[in-house]
Amino acid sequence: MSATASRPQRRSFLLLRERYILRQLFIGLVGITSGAIALIWLMQSLRFVSLVVDRGLSLRVFIQLTSLMIPSFLAVILPITTFLVVLFGYQRMSGDRELTVMQAAGLSPFQLARPAMACALITTILGYILNLWLVPVSYHAFRRYEFEIRNRMAAFLLQDGVFAQLSKDMTVYVRKRDRDGQMHGVFVEDDRMPEARATIIAERGTMVVVDNQPRVVLFNGSRQEIDHHTGRLNVLTFQRNSIDLSSSKQAETEVRDASEMSLPELFHPDPRLVSQRDWGKFAVEGWRRLTAPLTTLSFSMIALVAILSGAFSRHGNIKRPLAAILSVVGLMALSLMLQNLAGRNLGLVPLLWIIAVVPAIGCGYWLFSPKGLTAARKKKHGA
Repeated sequence: MSATASRPQRRSFLLLRERYILRQLFIGLVGITSGAIALIWLMQSLRFVSLVVDRGLSLRVFIQLTSLMIPSFLAVILPITTFLVVLFGYQRMSGDRELTVMQAAGLSPFQLARPAMACALITTILGYILNLWLVPVSYHAFRRYEFEIRNRMAAFLLQDGVFAQLSKDMTVYVRKRDRDGQMHGVFVEDDRMPEARATIIAERGTMVVVDNQPRVVLFNGSRQEIDHHTGRLNVLTFQRNSIDLSSSKQAETEVRDASEMSLPELFHPDPRLVSQRDWGKFAVEGWRRLTAPLTTLSFSMIALVAILSGAFSRHGNIKRPLAAILSVVGLMALSLMLQNLAGRNLGLVPLLWIIAVVPAIGCGYWLFSPKGLTAARKKKHGA
């Protein structure tokens, strides 16, 4: 009877311990990840401050634009923050002798590691959602929003009595601007075509936006060009004329980046949009999205091996956590190097899978296999 009664009690104790550890890990993960995202967001958004300070954009537009970068930040730092939470969370429990009490109660290394493995598995699934769907969608929206803002920026730059340099090859001067947007005394220096540079003067004009492109409709003016063949000044008067304020014709078309493409587009790029010499880089980006979330499991298993496979020390042990951190840094550096090399030689792509998966398998075998358990017990008894 007592043996039968003790079995449900032991199972209840085990569930309580696992829930306790899992709750501590998730609280730490949310806190560290949120702080890291806030810091990275602040650093990256500084390059867009000029849009608010110098160009007159609202704070709401600034926040909307920069918030679209957050999924990209989260996908990059999630494996790192998960590793740090598992490493220091279990290190704290080891220092407080909580792990010693649990081991004395009969919990195996697998039972102790199960909460961390569950946390890592959840973040791995989240990583796949980010890499395969949310990051490409959000980054594409970010690029389109930034493209639209910069092309419509001319509307914010035109001020009364100021020569506004919209680009390196276009300058606009407006003598007076009404509240309804009407401009008076408009002067435009258009050098976008070196062989046909033009000076345009008009009595009045108004700003319009067509297909997200800023245009100025001018009334009662003249267009002056110098013929480079004859050296004569050609003057064309007009009652109504429209001028595109985009910096160049290339600005009207967006060049898609690999980060905003879907997985099928990366593995089968459109020859009209991607040159053949860049197909390898796009394919490596696709393989990176498939392998990057798996590094969360490997990093977490490295942290577990560092804490659970060693003997307890009253004075603490910084060597094993430091070795785990150096191992993760080395794997990240090696992965970046292989991504660059694989862009030129796709035969190296299997190494990306090896770096992402093999550390988790090796650490799991070391920690949970009978040989690993025997070695850990000998280490503890010897200590």
